[in-house]
Amino acid sequence: MEDEEWVLVRRTTEKDWWSSSFMDDDDNGENSSSLKITFNGPAKHWTDAIPIGNGRLGAMIWGGVALETLQLNEDTLWTGTPGNYTNPHAPEALSVVRKLVDNGQYADATTAAEKLSHDPSDVYQLLGDIKLEFDNSHLKYVEKSYHRELDLDTATARVKYSVGDVEYTREYFASNPNQVIATKISGSKSGSVSFTVYLDSKMHHYSYVKGENQIIMEGSCPGKRIPPKLNADDNPKGIQFTAILNLQISNSRGVVHVLDGRKLKVEGSDWAILLLVSSSSFDGPFTKPIDSKKDPTSDSLSALKSINNLSYTDLYAHHLDDYQSLFHRVSLQLSKSSKRVSGNEPLHMKKHMANNNDLFFKRSEDDTVSTAERVKSFKTDEDPSLVELLFQYGRYLLISCSRPGTQVANLQGIWNKDIEPPWDGAQHLNINLQMNYWPALPCNLKECQDPLFEYISSLSINGSKTAKVNYDAKGWVAHQVSDIWAKTSPDRGQAVWALWPMGGAWLCTHLWEHYTYTMDKILGKNEDEIVQKVREAQPRLLPTRIARDGSIMEWAVDFEDPEIHHRHVSHLFGLFPGHTITVEKTPDLCKAADYTLYKRGDEGPGWSTIWKTALWARLHNSEHAYRMVKHLFDLVDPDHESNYEGGLYGNLFTSHPPFQIDANFGFSAAIAEMLVQSTVKDLYLLPALPRYKWANGCVKGLKARGGVTVNVCWKEGDLHEVGLWSKEHHSIKRLHYRGTIVNANLSPGRVYTFNRQLRCIKTYALPSATSY
Repeated sequence: MEDEEWVLVRRTTEKDWWSSSFMDDDDNGENSSSLKITFNGPAKHWTDAIPIGNGRLGAMIWGGVALETLQLNEDTLWTGTPGNYTNPHAPEALSVVRKLVDNGQYADATTAAEKLSHDPSDVYQLLGDIKLEFDNSHLKYVEKSYHRELDLDTATARVKYSVGDVEYTREYFASNPNQVIATKISGSKSGSVSFTVYLDSKMHHYSYVKGENQIIMEGSCPGKRIPPKLNADDNPKGIQFTAILNLQISNSRGVVHVLDGRKLKVEGSDWAILLLVSSSSFDGPFTKPIDSKKDPTSDSLSALKSINNLSYTDLYAHHLDDYQSLFHRVSLQLSKSSKRVSGNEPLHMKKHMANNNDLFFKRSEDDTVSTAERVKSFKTDEDPSLVELLFQYGRYLLISCSRPGTQVANLQGIWNKDIEPPWDGAQHLNINLQMNYWPALPCNLKECQDPLFEYISSLSINGSKTAKVNYDAKGWVAHQVSDIWAKTSPDRGQAVWALWPMGGAWLCTHLWEHYTYTMDKILGKNEDEIVQKVREAQPRLLPTRIARDGSIMEWAVDFEDPEIHHRHVSHLFGLFPGHTITVEKTPDLCKAADYTLYKRGDEGPGWSTIWKTALWARLHNSEHAYRMVKHLFDLVDPDHESNYEGGLYGNLFTSHPPFQIDANFGFSAAIAEMLVQSTVKDLYLLPALPRYKWANGCVKGLKARGGVTVNVCWKEGDLHEVGLWSKEHHSIKRLHYRGTIVNANLSPGRVYTFNRQLRCIKTYALPSATSY
């Protein structure tokens, strides 16, 4: 199996259909070594481990030497059962709250509104661990030989180290087409691979060896989020799960022993391959686990049987073809100026450039420098390639935790080590879930948004019941926190945060954005009754207004701000991700938004930092947008994470603290927003480019509203060339660049190239065969 030779021919993607005369021929100067997250030692903390995932199954790879751990997750493992998200006593409490509000008794209304709260959400759980134990000789490994990396280009994790004259290599990937997590362990010397492997979990479970090469682990999630009582009637059956680990070793050498009925011991093999599959009894948000007809063990065995005739090379080839068809759609290259100090830069830039001329075009590709060290030095060297890496990491993570048919990405994507994770690992609908999907459309990963639409559909079913019973209203509603059961009732807690009925409304904007990017008219319902009602109601909504101090009003009444540095900036929704506040059409509101951001300050958790980055970008304030980008590059010490506000862990996970994945996704979207902004009719080129930080660069494959794909290259801070095309739609776009506006007529199936003056200099037909 390990001797098979094969050549991977990379499929042509949309970003390859246009090339700029400015950038290098080799994929615009990009190479895979610039897209690696690297480590110089085994993980000491969970946030040093490497995440891999296939949308549904995830693993955190610690990279230990004598003891290796792959911490596992499956996206349907949650506590609880379908709930009743209505409260028949809510209307009475609501009438009291409304009367107090009408009388201006806002504090009393807030207190009274706590009677509208409900049960908390359920909790995201974990699957377990693959444990690998090597003999004591591995404790004497050569520390300088150790290397661990995540290659974003191939979605592959690797660990390498030497013991004596033997170099050991471990390779890990999570395959979406074959629904398996694969591990290959090999040594440079024949017969050098020996280890013991078993499955373990913090969940209620039982594991055993089947035959001579399989370990089966069967377990269950709690039926309630709190420890169930001994009374059987109060202990509902929770989601059941099964994981199966299949072991293969070299045919010519090596033996396998069964230990204690639950472990497998490999001795003297040339290589070993571990294949992990898993299934659960979850059968949708409206089916109780006790009523589920799904058999996790049978489903897992079927999953293994389906790949029985595939070699490791086959699995890896399928994985690469699937993953790279998504990941290779977008490339980004950023670099500093190649010029010496001129007379045009600000004084502080001259000083910085004079001290850092040796850093121009420097790529941090030295494998001896860990990514954590690069983050630590970013405050001084401001290495643009690290921005590229974090941008592509967000895309990698979205591909790895959200695919058609999977669950929606939660607060931790699919990666969680705790039975009681922070904030329950639940979907939070007051920005966090939405931010998870910000990059899906602009960063050319529209398929990854499918689980969000399925989730919105489930919320609308439960939410219509909540709206009818709790509020005596039509339509549907969702509040701040939800879970796998599509909870729509208010969470338990103070009304100031728990009673937030706008989750559904915000999520529905993603449906509209999907239309603006794809221009897919699936529905033909422009004249439906509900559309007419929306048109009638819209003018009655309170418009965005300016407060006495010149900021954007956060409430319907111009209250004095009790906490000016609060991390949320929901009252700026109209600026981003909305479109009602724009530089061109509402300059007064933009001025007020600018002051609002100034008042709020730069501090805040990771997701708040990223939201502010996108907001400053929409104001075309490149200096402040970049300041927020730089603010995120703060290496968090996991042993003292409470001392930090935001920042990055050693594996580039973003911090609240603790870990919260939304800012990883939001970062990709915010960088895209700095480089390209759009409406259905307008395209803004380099609107918030930090010219002195990223003087040269090229981005290929971004999507713009109106069904247009965009490539942009710039040189010494100025636009160089632009490539535009639409595969299916004829469109007229207004191109905006530093006060110049040009109309461009785009025909489907043709590529248009524009120079820095926005003159069309070349047009040609797209290739007849397309990748997607």
